[in-house]
Amino acid sequence: MYGVADRRSYGVSLEGRLGQAYNEDAFRYFLEIERKRAARAQRPVLLLLLDLRQQPVTGPRIDPLLAARLFAGLWDCLRETDVVGWYREDRVVGAVLTQIDDGLRAEAPRVTRDRITTALSHGLSADVARRLRVRVYQLRAEPKR
Repeated sequence: MYGVADRRSYGVSLEGRLGQAYNEDAFRYFLEIERKRAARAQRPVLLLLLDLRQQPVTGPRIDPLLAARLFAGLWDCLRETDVVGWYREDRVVGAVLTQIDDGLRAEAPRVTRDRITTALSHGLSADVARRLRVRVYQLRAEPKR
């Protein structure tokens, strides 16, 4: 058992699937859990990162109203079991996608990126859609030592 000083706060701001998401600490906590599960199962997990290419005037933060639209759009594209939240608070949106189909492993990052980019771009202004950057990484299970 951990002492009070050893505990981290993994608070969440998840109130529903529309526009809400885990905060950065909670998201990274769940990312680590899913990586460990994937390692035990010898299966990869996908990490999706979404941000906006910067413009000098707007700065690196994502506007809260736009963030809510991005989160809602992600929820529409992903499964209930996927984890969505802030990878970097107010700057980079993250999603953890688990249980990748064996037949799609090699193509999964590209297919996922294209699908998410297309789906999210439809609900955004042309300027925001042009600046949308979606990256998908396949995190492989680390060999047991």
